[in-house]
Amino acid sequence: MIEWVKQLNKAFGASFLWLICLIYFTQGFRSFVWTAVSYQLKDNLKLSPSASQFVSSIAFFPWSIKPLYGILSDCIPIKGRKRIPYLVIATLLSLLPWPMLGIHSNLRSSQWHLTVLLTVHNLGSAMADVVVDAMIAEAVRSERASFSGDLQSISWLSMAVGGIWGSLLGGHALTNLQIDKIFLLFSVLPAIQLLSCGLVGENSAASKVSHESANSSNSHPVNGNGNILDEDNILLKKSSASATRRKRSQKNSNKRASMRTKSLIPEKGDSLISRWFHSLKTATYSLLRAFRQPIILRPMAWFFLAQITVPNLSTVMFYYQTEVLNLDASFLGTARVVGWLGLMLGTFTYNHYLKTMKLRKILLWAHVGLSLLTLLDVILVSRLNLAYGVSDKIMVVFGSALFDAVNQFKFMPFLVLSGQLCPPGIEGTLFALFMSINNLGSTLGSFVGAGLASILNLSSGSFDNLGLGIAIQVLCTFIPIAFLFLIPKEATGISA
Repeated sequence: MIEWVKQLNKAFGASFLWLICLIYFTQGFRSFVWTAVSYQLKDNLKLSPSASQFVSSIAFFPWSIKPLYGILSDCIPIKGRKRIPYLVIATLLSLLPWPMLGIHSNLRSSQWHLTVLLTVHNLGSAMADVVVDAMIAEAVRSERASFSGDLQSISWLSMAVGGIWGSLLGGHALTNLQIDKIFLLFSVLPAIQLLSCGLVGENSAASKVSHESANSSNSHPVNGNGNILDEDNILLKKSSASATRRKRSQKNSNKRASMRTKSLIPEKGDSLISRWFHSLKTATYSLLRAFRQPIILRPMAWFFLAQITVPNLSTVMFYYQTEVLNLDASFLGTARVVGWLGLMLGTFTYNHYLKTMKLRKILLWAHVGLSLLTLLDVILVSRLNLAYGVSDKIMVVFGSALFDAVNQFKFMPFLVLSGQLCPPGIEGTLFALFMSINNLGSTLGSFVGAGLASILNLSSGSFDNLGLGIAIQVLCTFIPIAFLFLIPKEATGISA
């Protein structure tokens, strides 16, 4: 382990590794402060479950427009640099809301102000996610490509560690600290991240363009925001069939990449604004043209439908667990830690045992499994578990672990198809769009869940219709199965 870290340090430098690990750790550790946000919405603002879920859905919307941040950072350099200035802006946006909420009680006591500030924080976090992934993609090019899988591994390891510690400490912090102190305490991490941005140098965009132009005849330039896909391509290795498909499109891909590179090179007589507009137009057109292809559009449509057709009642269950079951914040934080472990178990199981299975079959059984696990909530709400001597805490902990594990069987095929279907040259931007579609579907699913909770009059202290709501959720889980024809028939975890 120590030797592995030393090799990465030699290849990328200590400051770069520190910044990458810190950003990913902070992304995972956000569970620390969002636990406090959930209690702020419920206990202090006295919002109903549907209103609370509505606020959360709006606040997370910036994660649904991630390609916009990537295109902006690719096409509009700031003082000649594409990454660090945007990372500084993103970090400031993710930092400022927390001291403001911690210091000014009127801001955290207003639903409108709280919603706006949480949205600003997520805007910064989503932008930082795109920029740091782009930095990883650029760092592993050419002679350091052999370390790409290692850099990806340490990134996700950092986020997992952050998520586990954030969930574990978040619950305990609520037991011992006021919410305003938790907001202020969390702001330390983005502040350290902001200072760390100055430790990493970056070449000017002009020098990068010159270097890419010199190599464009024998390489595939990767779009600057080509972040998550470049990493997932390493994790989800391409098959010979996928390679053949890519070779067929290599010629056109090189032309598109060359056009994009040329569009960034200043031309005589062109104003700065004109060059920016042309670059943005080229990138957007290439993205939309690729996305319109049926082989890409149909699978992404399925994953989007799979999110919006199943109402998300997680906020209602949070209210029920805290008000009816009287589960404290410390225990719920521990349950989230178990959920993280379940997610890791699901990823391990998929990579080792399910990769060769048809994706249609995996997704079918994943949805059947999710529907069965959702029935555990019906048992919990009806209190049948107590009749058989099973405590509420055991139901919540094991339900969380199993649900996250099975849900990963659904998410991993999404990563597989996203990686396999992206045409070369615009992988990063298109993959960011895929992730945004998934995030948008999740956000809309939360809106649907909030609407269902409102229709059923589910509110704080009134959970009479919760069993009916969960039963509707179980039935809706089967809807996406009817549209599995949108997934390529022969696609597996190895080839599309």
